[in-house]
Amino acid sequence: QVQLVESGGGLVQAGDSLRLSCAASGRTFSVYVMYWFRQSPGKERDFVAAISWSGRDKYYANSVKGRFAISRDNVKNTAYLQMNSLRPEDTAVYYCAASERLRVGVPVRVYEYDYWGQGTQVTVSS
Repeated sequence: QVQLVESGGGLVQAGDSLRLSCAASGRTFSVYVMYWFRQSPGKERDFVAAISWSGRDKYYANSVKGRFAISRDNVKNTAYLQMNSLRPEDTAVYYCAASERLRVGVPVRVYEYDYWGQGTQVTVSS
């Protein structure tokens, strides 16, 4: 079992930055691909970013490319999402997830990921 706990969300203004953290406990963190997703009310959960177990390979949704950066620290068992130049449309609950498989460019199916965090709210005011 792996437990994931997100933190770092909050209320910011457009153009501001936030860094989300996803702390993992339990099984070996480094074997998992780590993901960030987001979900707004009434909308589906969308892929934001993913990072390979080594941290070498990173993937981003087009909507956040160039503004967000995913990283991980396998010693601290933590994944991060640095969010810069935030926009009102970035407002959502942000979730981290872990999977032993890489899934990018495919529809998001919650059940296909091994573990999920509880989510952290990010609100960007205009």
